[in-house]
Amino acid sequence: MRPIGPRLVLASHNPGKLAEIAALLAPFGIETLPASAFGLPEPAETEDSFAGNAALKARFAAAGSGLPALADDSGLLVDALGGEPGVHTADWAQTPSGRDWALAMRRVEDRLRALGPDAPRTARFHCALALAWPDGETALFEGQCEGRLVWPPRGDRGFGYDPMFVADGEALTFGEMDPADKHAISHRADAFAKLKAALFGGAGA
Repeated sequence: MRPIGPRLVLASHNPGKLAEIAALLAPFGIETLPASAFGLPEPAETEDSFAGNAALKARFAAAGSGLPALADDSGLLVDALGGEPGVHTADWAQTPSGRDWALAMRRVEDRLRALGPDAPRTARFHCALALAWPDGETALFEGQCEGRLVWPPRGDRGFGYDPMFVADGEALTFGEMDPADKHAISHRADAFAKLKAALFGGAGA
């Protein structure tokens, strides 16, 4: 795979994602710059898959900045809800005044409760990472983390649906876990392991 150089644009305006991705890239000495540093807006996510939206965002940021760009598109898939909210994960949090993740979690819980007490609470986070160069070349890496949903939400770490998600084999929600522990097992970490293997031969933390 082509090298990415010492500077990489992160094609996200989500502070939580920016922090997680910067932490995952830190061992490699890569300077990460948010898309906002180049005055780039968030493009409309018009694709019907995580991979498609990640590629769209990465190519937009790479073309606008003239640097390689990395984009993440991720979300929560709830088995009992037929895979929803899925690619519409952020939409479930949308309000006229911005995103309200407490509201999004409540919407998921309300939908589950409407199905009755026997509805399975299994779910997974899915992450698609797209690495794009200014000429349009793009590489894709995907990862998942299986788990279950709990109520009420627990913890004020993480972001999004983290406070209601417990990964398989864990007792704490992503909202309760130390960020380093979450980074070791998350869907994003799974996708990053594949990206690191392609770029650096699996080296680094």
